[in-house]
Amino acid sequence: MEDNFVEGLTEVTCDVLVIGGGTAGPMAALKAKQRNPELNVVLLEKANVKRSGAISMGMDGLNNAVVPGYATPEQYTKEITIANDGIVDQAPVFKYASRCFEIIEELDRFGIRFQKNANGDFDLKKVHHLGTYVLPMPNGDTVKKALYRQIRRERILISNRFMATRLLTAKDGRIAGAIAVNTRSAEFLVLRAKTVILCMGAAGRLGLPHSGYLFGTYENPTNSGDGYSMAYHAGAALANLECYQINPLIKDYNGPACAYVAGPFGAYTANSEGKRFIESDYWSGQMMQEFYNELQSGKGPVFLKLNHLHPDTVGEIEQILHKVERPSRGRFHQARGTDYREVMIEMHISEIGFCSGHSASGVFVDEFARTTVPGLYAAGDMASVPHNYMLGAFTNGAIAGEHAAGVAGEIDLPEFDSELVSLERQRVLAPTRRDDGIPPNQLEYKTRRLVNDYLQPPKVTAKMQIGQARLAEVREDLERALVARNPHELMRSLEVSSILDCADMAAQASLYRTESRWGLYHNRVDYPDKDDDNWFCHTLLRKVDGRMVSEKRAIEPYIVPIEHEERTAYERLRVSNQA
Repeated sequence: MEDNFVEGLTEVTCDVLVIGGGTAGPMAALKAKQRNPELNVVLLEKANVKRSGAISMGMDGLNNAVVPGYATPEQYTKEITIANDGIVDQAPVFKYASRCFEIIEELDRFGIRFQKNANGDFDLKKVHHLGTYVLPMPNGDTVKKALYRQIRRERILISNRFMATRLLTAKDGRIAGAIAVNTRSAEFLVLRAKTVILCMGAAGRLGLPHSGYLFGTYENPTNSGDGYSMAYHAGAALANLECYQINPLIKDYNGPACAYVAGPFGAYTANSEGKRFIESDYWSGQMMQEFYNELQSGKGPVFLKLNHLHPDTVGEIEQILHKVERPSRGRFHQARGTDYREVMIEMHISEIGFCSGHSASGVFVDEFARTTVPGLYAAGDMASVPHNYMLGAFTNGAIAGEHAAGVAGEIDLPEFDSELVSLERQRVLAPTRRDDGIPPNQLEYKTRRLVNDYLQPPKVTAKMQIGQARLAEVREDLERALVARNPHELMRSLEVSSILDCADMAAQASLYRTESRWGLYHNRVDYPDKDDDNWFCHTLLRKVDGRMVSEKRAIEPYIVPIEHEERTAYERLRVSNQA
């Protein structure tokens, strides 16, 4: 078996190491290099930067564009604070809102086109409960091409097909680099760095889809929570992991219904009677709770309703939904003989995941994208800035890159214990040393089925405790019986390890917060009420002396005041005549 693996080890030294080549990562690398062209910046990606990450080639719109004339940073900060039940440090949100229009203009100069009106101004649409932030992208499939051109122009070193496995830390706790393994040869790579930026996406393969397909997830399935796991093992704090990502999706297709695209044209979420039951289709835990309630009622299932629209309008929606972000969606409906003009499209609830892009669960960061580990940054879907989406990944990636470059230009390269590399090599290659055992796909299926059985909301204490015990049994299998017969299976084995770490963190965080909050995301049946007196705070989870430990952290004073009555606005989404 060992003949399939290369035993080599290479060491690379750089100033700024960016891990993850999706959306935030390339922008972080670009801005780091532009901040200080003398720095050596490395962009590491386990696939290929040309077509990787949650957006693959591109997207069909910006969900959260703060454009002058439509919204202000103050308005957006208020909206996101309300959508997240007030559990928000506003400084990172406000900084994003203040910078994102500058990023939109820069992307426009890159050749990424956004929808504009007859006057040549950006043409935004209203989907959110309060403000107007959605900016369609008619040629959004060009995003990665344009971004890749900029990276090559700046001569940033790209290392494709290397999967980061652990972060290196110095004796004083500062970040010192990372360890990676080649996904085609299993060759080891040690990357020494002054600063590291994690841009590794969501934990998209945490729950199991209703279809049972391991890769049939709502999120990009290659985002398996590796960044969450690496940050945890490096001692970084992770915030509000009990605030799961759960989304409405097209049943059996497991892609988004994209109400933010179809909604401005007149489409909406409806029950089986064809009636609208929620006032806003913008994703939030409260919206998903109403969605869940309707599914469980006598008026379920739930549908995306477009068959009341003019055929030309439906055609315009199809042009966006089926040609830009997800061409497979059009083929799915065609194979089923489903026509938006004739029938409503059945929807369902996604599997759970971690993703600040759609909720608030991520590695804890401040307004400069700094984590609690000196020299370590995080941006994009894995950082704790809530409702980040693609534009948030671009903007916060830029913020991280600029700050990390500034720090890297002022410090020396940290030293680390070389024994860490030897120990990590033993851990990573252990599945390749076995002649027989459990293949990674089987262990992954078992882990994710347990997540569905015991951690999926509504959450029950006894079930989650049983889930913890069962997941501990899976970890024994992972450490003693997991087998990898080639480098590809080795990559899958490492992903399973990350998925299991995320499952353990989901259980720990959910048990720690003994209240219900964020609608369906953290609906605890045996603690059904919101408890602001004890739980109006962040919960942080970190690794201390090898153990998973949770703690409370106070919310920073608001920059934009929120009245108590405003904070509950998202709890009043149900259309009154459908109550």
